[in-house]
Amino acid sequence: MSRGEEPELDHPDVILCPGGPMLLRGDHMVQDEDGTEHRTTRTVSAVCRCGASAIKPWCDGTHKVLQRRQGT
Repeated sequence: MSRGEEPELDHPDVILCPGGPMLLRGDHMVQDEDGTEHRTTRTVSAVCRCGASAIKPWCDGTHKVLQRRQGT
């Protein structure tokens, strides 16, 4: 790979957790609502799907609080 080239990313494994985050396994980029790209640094990353996380695009567990409020 030449200097300045981005490494080619494999397609990550995707797991949708019922009522929870999307888990991504592998090296990948996540784009937030402002269009900013974030490269993952962990083997498995949890991406917010409820929209209420304080650390978007990452999940902070807020979906658990929302589910308790809704009685599910």
